[in-house]
Amino acid sequence: MIPNMPRAATTSDAFNAIAEPRRREILSLLAFEERSVGDLGDRLGWAQPSVSKHLRVLSDVGLVRARRDGKRVLYRTNAEAIKPLHDWTSTFQQLWRQQLSRVKARAEAK
Repeated sequence: MIPNMPRAATTSDAFNAIAEPRRREILSLLAFEERSVGDLGDRLGWAQPSVSKHLRVLSDVGLVRARRDGKRVLYRTNAEAIKPLHDWTSTFQQLWRQQLSRVKARAEAK
């Protein structure tokens, strides 16, 4: 049996930060366009404090960046910080391709 290992704080590790599905939703919305807290809240149907809380975590681990535009603050993804996540998950794309090739080969053999 593996002893309980302490988890890294969500604010110190990108993988822990994206373990929360709502943060992944935010990242998806920010993938191609800057958005304000209000816009994110409207699109997700969440209250502003909830959006701000999750943006804070994503900002603390460097996955999103903010910039001022007059009175508004606009958030966007930080591609450099997301790249390690992408690189890690890409290894599993190869696994799935192999699995699908095996299924295809079995189906065609019948």
